Amino acid sequence: MTDTTLPTPVDAGRPDGSGGGAPAASVDYEFAKRTGRAIVNPGPQVSSDEAAAIVADLRAAAASAVAPVAETSALTAPADAPAPLVVDRAGWISANVDSFRSMLDPVVDKLNATKKSSTSATAAAIGGKVTGAEMGGLLAFLSSKVLGQYDLAPGGTPRLLLVAPNIVATERRLEVDPTDFRRWVAMHEETHRVQFTAVPWLRDHMVSRTQALAVDLAPTPEDLSKRFEQLTKNLPEVFSSGEGIGQLFATPEQKARIAELTAVMSLLEGHADVVMDAVGPQVIPSVSEIRRKFDERRSGSVGIDRLLRKLLGLEAKMRQYRDGAVFVRAVTDQVGRDGFNAVWTSPETLPRAAEIVDPDAWVRRVHG
Repeated sequence: MTDTTLPTPVDAGRPDGSGGGAPAASVDYEFAKRTGRAIVNPGPQVSSDEAAAIVADLRAAAASAVAPVAETSALTAPADAPAPLVVDRAGWISANVDSFRSMLDPVVDKLNATKKSSTSATAAAIGGKVTGAEMGGLLAFLSSKVLGQYDLAPGGTPRLLLVAPNIVATERRLEVDPTDFRRWVAMHEETHRVQFTAVPWLRDHMVSRTQALAVDLAPTPEDLSKRFEQLTKNLPEVFSSGEGIGQLFATPEQKARIAELTAVMSLLEGHADVVMDAVGPQVIPSVSEIRRKFDERRSGSVGIDRLLRKLLGLEAKMRQYRDGAVFVRAVTDQVGRDGFNAVWTSPETLPRAAEIVDPDAWVRRVHG
């Protein structure tokens, strides 16, 4: 039987099939897609029959997660919310390039506004290829790390993505029951789908805050030499903190805004972890074994992988799961599930940076 990789449901553009249009002058997004697809490791090799069975099982796992997640979280996705999409690594790269494009358009506008008018069309095209290649290479690396993602898709159709080869690779590496593991992952990712569809203001809030911060952090040409000096001087701080290279260039005010955004991301990740574990024992017999092995995997990266995780801020993301889950459990213990769900009332009820590690402070502020 001929080996094949897990299939991509779409050829290009967003998971909903919409195209990307002409690339911006500063970033060749289509070249980013081509680069990412060309260099990405496709992941586990399986037969065509196995691939079809895996995709069908992941779709079934996603469907089976809807009711228990809604019951456990007391949040329900609207009936017209798009169903999850099973993709391979190349499909994940394409979706994220499109999302980056929509998210970064204002950043590109800022950079173009500060360019010297003498910049030729040829130089701009070459620069666009270079940055496109960099984006494609970065996403090719990240595409092997993500089991699932709720794609906010600014300017497009938001949708939950399940990255089939990564799920298969992880369940094999952990030596856990494939059916149980796929349903466990689906519980976490369905919680994200519910968060962003049952709470109608949350997606726009996250997109607008992230976009505004990205624009503010974008360097002007005058900033570049200063930032290079900062990089060479403070690189050890990046490695020790795990917060990522972006934090190195932020002002105190920008770092405060990053902290507020990180607190919300911690909430979302922690809430998904709590829900997936709460649902688990009812429908996933080996959930305790999966959780133990998965947590060991989260903290087990070494070598160049550990280095890249620190540079990209992925170490901080690992802490988001921990801090967010502690926050959710502590608040729920004090005020119950309905009391915790007050967090979804408005942007003002989201936990602040100091509150994500001090749940009592959030309870006092929101519940009195």
